[in-house]
Amino acid sequence: MFIAPAFAANTGVAGFDVMSFLPMVVIFVLFWFLLVRPQQKRMKEHQKMLNEIQKGDKVATQGGLIGRVTKISDQVLTLEIANNVEVQVQRSAVSGKLDAEAAKA
Repeated sequence: MFIAPAFAANTGVAGFDVMSFLPMVVIFVLFWFLLVRPQQKRMKEHQKMLNEIQKGDKVATQGGLIGRVTKISDQVLTLEIANNVEVQVQRSAVSGKLDAEAAKA
C-alpha cells in the first residue's frame, strides 16, 4: 500500500474536547453582541417611533419623500407633500420623524 495508516494521538480523554469547541462559542458571542443585539435595538426604536406618529408630524419616507401626516390608519399614512397634494404610504415605509429644525428647512 502507498498510504501508511495514521493513528490519532491518545489524549487520555475519551469523547468530546471542550477546547476545540471554545473558538466557535467565542465567535458566536462576538457575533451576537456586535451584530444581532444592536440591530434588535434599532428595530425596537423604529417600531416605537412608528407607533408614536400623530397627525401634523413631519416625516421622511424611505423613498425620500418628506411630508406632513394628515390621516392615520393602522397600516397606511396619508402625507401632504405639497399644497393639495396627498400621497398614501405604508406606515413601515416611514424612515423617521423630522425634528422642528429639519421641518422648517
